[in-house]
Amino acid sequence: QVQLVESGGGLVQPGESLTLSCVWSGFTSGTNVMSWYRQIPGREREWVAIISGVTAGANTLYTDSVKGRFTISRDDARNTVYLQMKNLKPEDTARYYCRTLHGATYVWGQGTQVTVSS
Repeated sequence: QVQLVESGGGLVQPGESLTLSCVWSGFTSGTNVMSWYRQIPGREREWVAIISGVTAGANTLYTDSVKGRFTISRDDARNTVYLQMKNLKPEDTARYYCRTLHGATYVWGQGTQVTVSS
């Protein structure tokens, strides 16, 4: 069974940093594309960042609002994808989820809450 488990969220002040982790299990392929999304209650889930598989060069893309502040990376030896977040802003407050495509099914984690407030 494929599972994703996020961690690392918390309460921080504007300008501070956090690094989220997402550990996967149930598959060992280094080809899975991994993504981070975020969601505010009452709003649609928003794509944040994506990283291709190691065999595809681990290329990355970001939504415009986080470019230059967030970095997605992966460590396939640890079955983990990271989202390093710097210079956090109140508008980054959301629940953050990781996602992968396994076969024909999207798999989501349970999310981790990030709150940016002074």
